[in-house]
Amino acid sequence: MNTRIKERLAALRAAMAKEGLAACYIPTADYHLSEYVGEHFKFRAWLSGFTGSAGTLVVLPDQAGLWTDGRYFLQAEAQLAGTGIDLYKMQIPGVPTIEEFLTAHLKPGDRVGADGRTISASAGKALANALEEKGISLDPSTDPAAEIWTDRPALPQEKIWLYDESFAGRSTKDKLADVRAKMAQAGADIHVICALDEIAWLFNLRGSDVAYNPVFLSYAVIGRDFVRLYLDETKLTAEAGDHLASLGVSVCPYEEVYETAKNWGGQKILFSEAQSNYRLFQILSENGAQILNAPDPVLELKAVKNEVEISQTRTAHIRDGIIMVRFMKWLKETVKEGALTEASAMEHLDSMRREAIHSLGLSFNTIAGYGPHGAIVHYAVTPESDIPLEPRGLFLVDSGGQYLEGTTDITRTFALGPLTSEEKAHFALVLRCMLNLMYARFPEGADGHHLDVLARQPLWEQGLDFLHGTGHGVGHLLNVHEGPNRFSWKTGKSDPPVPLVPGMVTTDEPGLYITGKHGIRLENELLCREGQETDYGRFLCFESLTLAPIDLDAVDPALLNETDRQRLNAYHRRVYETLAPELSKEEQEWLESCTREI
Repeated sequence: MNTRIKERLAALRAAMAKEGLAACYIPTADYHLSEYVGEHFKFRAWLSGFTGSAGTLVVLPDQAGLWTDGRYFLQAEAQLAGTGIDLYKMQIPGVPTIEEFLTAHLKPGDRVGADGRTISASAGKALANALEEKGISLDPSTDPAAEIWTDRPALPQEKIWLYDESFAGRSTKDKLADVRAKMAQAGADIHVICALDEIAWLFNLRGSDVAYNPVFLSYAVIGRDFVRLYLDETKLTAEAGDHLASLGVSVCPYEEVYETAKNWGGQKILFSEAQSNYRLFQILSENGAQILNAPDPVLELKAVKNEVEISQTRTAHIRDGIIMVRFMKWLKETVKEGALTEASAMEHLDSMRREAIHSLGLSFNTIAGYGPHGAIVHYAVTPESDIPLEPRGLFLVDSGGQYLEGTTDITRTFALGPLTSEEKAHFALVLRCMLNLMYARFPEGADGHHLDVLARQPLWEQGLDFLHGTGHGVGHLLNVHEGPNRFSWKTGKSDPPVPLVPGMVTTDEPGLYITGKHGIRLENELLCREGQETDYGRFLCFESLTLAPIDLDAVDPALLNETDRQRLNAYHRRVYETLAPELSKEEQEWLESCTREI
């Protein structure tokens, strides 16, 4: 394998020399900055041998480096050994950033090549500016893979199908009218959309070109009097094709958008630099288009679910809750036999979801971490890391499904047997954090930045915390991670606070991770709803869409206050009342015990 990697690097360096490039910058992304990268776009993995989901490779004539984060340090060290590629551990003191590395090793007049389609416009601009200060240029028009990756996998050919309005809730015609109204407010002539979930939502279409996300490779361009979709027309079902034709949508070849963009000089283009690629930005800029950088209007529109989407999502969560009840019962009974591992338990849950009514698969790769593995926030079990489950300790399972009715995301941490006093104390803290946010009442205009403290205060009081956001938006039969709504006390220029609005769905997932010991996370999806109106204004609240037991075997009631117990009991009553009619008598009795009052 190492010999092959060295040969591939040599081929790339020969191509670089022919093009006059002093360096090549190779990130991990497709042309739409998707969370998951398809086989066609895994050039960095093919070239380096490192298969982790996050990392950037930089190749110079005499050296190469790969930058990745702490999730992948061990994997990268093993896979890069003997390849001639150095590992640069991101966010470790003394380790240079990519910009620092490039400016230290290159000289004025040098060119850095990159496929600008795989870099966001905002990131591309930042890199280009950093290099320009040293007299170095970034050329995003190159495609390093084109010449040397001769057996590159083809683009996916899965069908694009119509998502019926009985599930979507609103017509494409009405959604386009909303987008054009937003364009008019911004003074835009044309709006360009690269984000695949936004395109799928806008046109009431779904596909399967990206793992876990029911979307399809495409670009959308909306003018004042025209709409164009750039995609592989052969992938459209007859029904989807008729749908687009009825709307007067012009279907154009997928890659043609880059040539067409050269014709938009002098036009005001609404274009999200954070959600669109750098190559498209460069073409628009070079040809005299006036770019209006702003979040895509669809981002906000699809975040607020309509009544049909909400109703359908409730159905999806009932179906998912039944699966979680059955999995929990099976897990508790089977772990005593001593034959389970992280991987086998995960596969059992995944198969239950795949076989469910109206299932379209998983919404992300299931996390199943036992004991110390639960403390690895983004743990992914492999044949090498898989360990047996024992009838003791904690098992963290973060999972979700895609159903015709909607998208689910749930985390439960299970007690597989006796727990230590520390494990019970930590479980109680995380549970209190989750309940605090789930039962929040707050004034209109508050955002996730304001409310995040509720999901951390019990931990902060003990000098503890978790180093990830508390919650993210969830799509409707779309990406399980979507914006703009979220819970996080950290904000920046790229992620300003977003007020919570009735109809938004956001996860509530506090956690606590003790390295080498255990991890605990509990997660429900919350629907923002209208609350009461008083002399002090309108108040909002949450409804938990997620319906599944919290493992009472991990709960010491003495570690909860009276409010905590009342909240947990109320939630469990609702879980039982909603799910019991869908279960067998044996399952009902088991669920009744699992949701008993404490």
